[in-house]
Amino acid sequence: MENYLDHEAKTVVIVMTSGPSNPGRCATPFYLGALLASMDAEVTIFFTMDGVRLVRRGVAENLTAMEGGKRIIEFMRDAKSAGVKFHACRPALPGYDIEPVDLIAEVDEVSSGGALADMILSCDKVLFF
Repeated sequence: MENYLDHEAKTVVIVMTSGPSNPGRCATPFYLGALLASMDAEVTIFFTMDGVRLVRRGVAENLTAMEGGKRIIEFMRDAKSAGVKFHACRPALPGYDIEPVDLIAEVDEVSSGGALADMILSCDKVLFF
């Protein structure tokens, strides 16, 4: 059995389509992203579809995956502290009446669908939540 510490650095893209309408799916991607980043993976979380609502100021600060649980913004900040990059999908923002100025400070870039396609084609692993 291979030791999980015996690996080459990988690039991982997590496509975050889940958002506040499905809060039970909103903590694990950040936990997993932080874990992978701590194992030297280069991790990017790309927020699209309902996922862009998570990066709107005031949303993740008031959302938990389960009653009494840790706030989603705390999971997001743990991931950021571990080195995970956050990209918000520019084409998805207008559909949720979100402007780039409405986004939380943790977002590194507002990116196009083409940028996501490029990330997917050039990374080692893609995960969807």
